[in-house]
Amino acid sequence: MSLISNDEKKLSKINSEDTYNEIRCFIINAKQEIYKSVNSAMVEAYWNIGKKIYEVCGENDRAAYGKQVLKDISKALTKEFGQGFSIQNLRKMRQFYTVYQKRSTVSSELSWSHYQLLMRVEDEKARQFYTNECTKASWSVRQLQRQINTMYYNRILASKDKKSVAQEIEKNVPKPEYESFIKDPYVLEFLDLPANEHFYESNLEQALIDHLQKFLLELGRGFSFVARQKHFVVDGRHFYIDLVFYNYILKCFVLIDLKTEDLTHQDIGQMQMYVNYYTRELMNEGDNPPIGILLCADKSDTLVKYTLPEDNNQIFASKYKTYLPSEEELKRELNLSDFEKLDD
Repeated sequence: MSLISNDEKKLSKINSEDTYNEIRCFIINAKQEIYKSVNSAMVEAYWNIGKKIYEVCGENDRAAYGKQVLKDISKALTKEFGQGFSIQNLRKMRQFYTVYQKRSTVSSELSWSHYQLLMRVEDEKARQFYTNECTKASWSVRQLQRQINTMYYNRILASKDKKSVAQEIEKNVPKPEYESFIKDPYVLEFLDLPANEHFYESNLEQALIDHLQKFLLELGRGFSFVARQKHFVVDGRHFYIDLVFYNYILKCFVLIDLKTEDLTHQDIGQMQMYVNYYTRELMNEGDNPPIGILLCADKSDTLVKYTLPEDNNQIFASKYKTYLPSEEELKRELNLSDFEKLDD
């Protein structure tokens, strides 16, 4: 039996590391090419969808006819292709077309996440500048957001030494991580893949959500399942709601978020934001304001907090309470002692 010398061990380790790094580069490059191909096809599809919606709905998609068309299309597309085709998203696609009506101005190098940011730039010249610079310099979404937030376009215009400003930008922006665009929620949503794969940190949390969904559907008080891990975007940030139901007796959405750690003011504020978002963007004509239920399943106690749209707290006691599960019912259903063995 031959023994490996220390020099051979060192050489073997170097060769292994070099080989690993080369193979890693192959994989990263392949994933990046796949991402670019999917993203390019997705952006083109969204531009075409936006063009079609504009042609059908005209200038005002919020008029009665346009709203009904979007509602019907959204319902049919969601049923066939999954999340990503909400009324709000369809409106964004229409906006995409109206902002970039010339197909030649749409770069295949930029992602849908890039265009979400660019569409918020109201000044046409500034928007075109950011579009061109982003394409030329291959800015990540974070880099583009930073340039917009720090008014790079305005600083370039105002500066006599434009080269120095540009060099400062190159120096200060962080390099993009390949994971950030491989796991872009918009791409995963377009492919109907789970966009938040690490959301459930344990079997315990998964079991609690499963049980809560089953409990509410069996409660017999008008609950109809809408979505799980409902994805939406506010100011470029991605959010996920654990469970969304529609109560056809109350005629309102019910949003549920579960926490397995101490409840914070940030959690409460986030739920209020969810409720306000649904009130503003997703309520249908004739709907009552949505309600949020924030649950904290802690080992010492289970906390339940109901959230209504701002200035609507008086409605809760008289109307919602009749059909929603009580705090006692929810606490009983989320008794951690019944679930802890699943997390072992």
